[in-house]
Amino acid sequence: MLAKIIFIIAVIGAILSVILLALFSHPSHVSPQNGHPLAISLYLQKNTHPPNPLHEQQTLHTNKAFIFHHELSEGPHNTSKIIGKAQGLVLPVENFALVAFDIIYLTFDTPEYSGSIGIEATRARRSKREEFVVVGGTGFFAFARGVAVFVRRDNRQSDFDAVHYIKLRLSLPGKF
Repeated sequence: MLAKIIFIIAVIGAILSVILLALFSHPSHVSPQNGHPLAISLYLQKNTHPPNPLHEQQTLHTNKAFIFHHELSEGPHNTSKIIGKAQGLVLPVENFALVAFDIIYLTFDTPEYSGSIGIEATRARRSKREEFVVVGGTGFFAFARGVAVFVRRDNRQSDFDAVHYIKLRLSLPGKF
């Protein structure tokens, strides 16, 4: 009989502790902004010093793949703080209409964000405002989903030399 009483008290104590923990503790993985996507604003600029002198000549050909290496900065000016880099491969639609391989990688190296984001750019129309799909990420941005909006800031330059404003709206599993 004593064993049954001890068992019942232990079960009731366990149930009460689970209920009290659920009511009064705040899980560390839940953010107070739960349900709100992460929004990041940055600028895409041409490198001031390209890594390869032949790189510039390769990107001028419109009938070949365009491979680019640009910088991500906090502001639109060339003196703005660099927070990462952008690399990508874009195939001209007129030559590769059925290819769905255009991709842009944004790599961040800041105290807040360390990782990369993959952006699918298959329907680039070369307009002033482009909206692309974020298809994944690494590091802080692991399994990211969302939208990347590219807005061209300077109409006087070519598409690839112009400064672009980028607005990222991301959903990060387990973070927000």
